[in-house]
Amino acid sequence: MEELVIRDADVVDGSGADAYRADVVVDGGRITTIVKEAAAAGCQRPKARRELDAEGLVLSPGFVDMHAHSDLALLRDPDHSAKAAQGVTLEVIGQDGLSYAPVDDRTLGEVRRAIAGWNGPGDDIDFDWRTVGEYLDRLDRGIAVNAAYLIPQGTVRALAVGWEDREATPAELDRMRRLVAEGLEQGAVGLSSGLTYTPGMYARGAELTELCRVVASYGGYYCPHHRSYGAGALQAYEEMVALTREAGCSLHLAHATMNFGVNKGRAPELLALLDEALAAGSDISLDTYPYTPGCTTLAAVLPSWASEGGPERTLGRLADDGTAERIRHDLEVTGSDGCHGVPVEWDTIEISGVGDPALADFVGRTVLESARRRREEPWVTARGLLLADRLAPTILQHVGHEENVRAIMRHRVHTGGSDGILQGAKPHPRAYGTFPHYLGHYVRELGVLSLEECVAHLTSRPAARLRLPDRGLVREGYRADLVLFDPATVAAGSTFAEPRTLPTGIPHVLVDGRFVIEDGRRTDVLAGRAVRRTPPT
Repeated sequence: MEELVIRDADVVDGSGADAYRADVVVDGGRITTIVKEAAAAGCQRPKARRELDAEGLVLSPGFVDMHAHSDLALLRDPDHSAKAAQGVTLEVIGQDGLSYAPVDDRTLGEVRRAIAGWNGPGDDIDFDWRTVGEYLDRLDRGIAVNAAYLIPQGTVRALAVGWEDREATPAELDRMRRLVAEGLEQGAVGLSSGLTYTPGMYARGAELTELCRVVASYGGYYCPHHRSYGAGALQAYEEMVALTREAGCSLHLAHATMNFGVNKGRAPELLALLDEALAAGSDISLDTYPYTPGCTTLAAVLPSWASEGGPERTLGRLADDGTAERIRHDLEVTGSDGCHGVPVEWDTIEISGVGDPALADFVGRTVLESARRRREEPWVTARGLLLADRLAPTILQHVGHEENVRAIMRHRVHTGGSDGILQGAKPHPRAYGTFPHYLGHYVRELGVLSLEECVAHLTSRPAARLRLPDRGLVREGYRADLVLFDPATVAAGSTFAEPRTLPTGIPHVLVDGRFVIEDGRRTDVLAGRAVRRTPPT
């Protein structure tokens, strides 16, 4: 007898088609049988060792978080309710060009310091891997949800070139090509970049094009955090479209927003650019989170020249009064490339986390608020915090526009991504609430998307981008990564005031046919594994 039958579920299967009532049978980690309208038809109903009454609940494929920063959290926190409780059954990590493989001992130490604000310093992690394959093997020991990995271009550049702002030599470029090819052969699904983060931002377009040629040859995709989401946003999008077209590479635009005052109401211009490229044959998708503020590290807003050479050299420049004044001028007057070419507005930058608990008083306040409390200029406050916390502070940037968020999420190549940073005392609520917020706020309350459309955005579309032939749909033979939610009550519990509150209305989540969330509570099941690239046919 089979393991589980889910009775009388309203199946939203991920295709975008209308919902239907069915009994769904799960066995051996896969969907084995779907009997539509079983009760009404009066047919023989399937039996299993366990029955789950799903009356009033929607059964859908598990959600795919196309942009996650859980690279260490998956290893550190077996519970991982931040994502499991949202119905996420697969995360794509290795984002924004910086992660922990491939590395050598030097590069690993540099990367750990550079992205401590995203993932913590990692002092509690046994870094017993160096290659992409070894990292994926580590995930295979058992994690809360599945994970796919993007090779981080900035880490690759740090390994082959270093943290200097210069062109790669032919020999260095050859090494980067080999590193990317090796990572893809070992199971990575593509390549990511963080082109406002060092050292990835030092790569010129020709260098990125050459790496994308390698990615294309393996059937992967390129996922850039491009060079500007502010003053040069449209030009930055155009650069990514052009270089991937030249390389013949699929393109997935990370957290594809139009932010800062210069881009208010300009989402239609971005979508027109993408429509033109799609019509010309480009393979493009994108992800967004359903919130207006962004989230990154405070150090990320510094001008690129101030971050050249790695974290220690950055701290040295901040400590030098003359150099710090140059940094201030770039930030406040010129508009640094780290702040997307827009002069910084300190009242939009809220400290969301610090590494040193002694600095906790800054958390939850904007830089301007803390500066006024300290009776000093905002740059003095920001500089002092960066030095005292050794570049660890994370921030919320309140620079988005609701009309842009809504316009982009309607697009036919849109997918969902939390961009969730789980570090800090007051993280962005998107880390705990992205997927129920789509379903509760933008579907039920606002009607921006229908339920069937939204589920397709969160399931089959990302599965297609990842070239996963047996995920993203409720179909016989597909993997039983499933979520059951109440469409009348599903909602994000997380808020900016209480960002770690878990969602409501998602009682059951299955990974590989096993309950990771049951009756609204996290089980001890670790059914997640590394999802490796499917070779092109």
